[in-house]
Amino acid sequence: MPADLPLDHVSVEPDGSTDSPAPAVFVLHGRGADEEDLLPVAQRLPDELHVVSLRAPEPLMGVSDERSESEARGAPQGYHGGYTWYELDVPDGDLHESQPATEEFRRSLDLVSKTIDAAIEAYDLDSDRVGLLGFSQGAISSLSLLLEDPDRYAWVVALHGYLAESHADSDPDGIEDTPVFVASGTADQIIPTQRAAAAADRLRELGCTIEAHEYGSAHGIAPDELADVVEWVEARLA
Repeated sequence: MPADLPLDHVSVEPDGSTDSPAPAVFVLHGRGADEEDLLPVAQRLPDELHVVSLRAPEPLMGVSDERSESEARGAPQGYHGGYTWYELDVPDGDLHESQPATEEFRRSLDLVSKTIDAAIEAYDLDSDRVGLLGFSQGAISSLSLLLEDPDRYAWVVALHGYLAESHADSDPDGIEDTPVFVASGTADQIIPTQRAAAAADRLRELGCTIEAHEYGSAHGIAPDELADVVEWVEARLA
């Protein structure tokens, strides 16, 4: 049975057993998905990782007009249901200028942070080897969490996301040399490559060790993208 944590989640223990706390990856899905959405991705990562895949706190009401948030698992157009980390502020109706709604975003970041603390204790995880992997809203949230508490995270994978305006000017101590993998899709109609590239540039300015890639994909995780993520995470653990 999963531990009683602030956020609903799926826990996948590492293969094999050791007496030492396991390294972990916390997985944050995109809008309109759930805690099982990215499990096929996370389970391709090294076997030594304890995977904790989180469910966003708010049910997504009605039909999402952002079809591709669920494309990573092949959901059809007009997908009903799922969960969201926050609603969007969309200036002048331009999705490409969207930002997280402040109050909901703050609540979700706090819940993720509390859940990570609780999971480290409940699952006996190595607090010095905690990674984040997020897609879309999950990537945006993951980058914000890194900027708020860089000493807490050993590495971050941010797929098809951007740096939230609320955190773009952050200049935290301790973020230098943190490895961050940033990916985007040249056919992405939800989050253009320019937004991911701007996030990568800002993180470089702060001293992060950035690996950034553009793929010929839409708003979903392409096979070559996943292969690169797996290779990159393996190198981090090695």
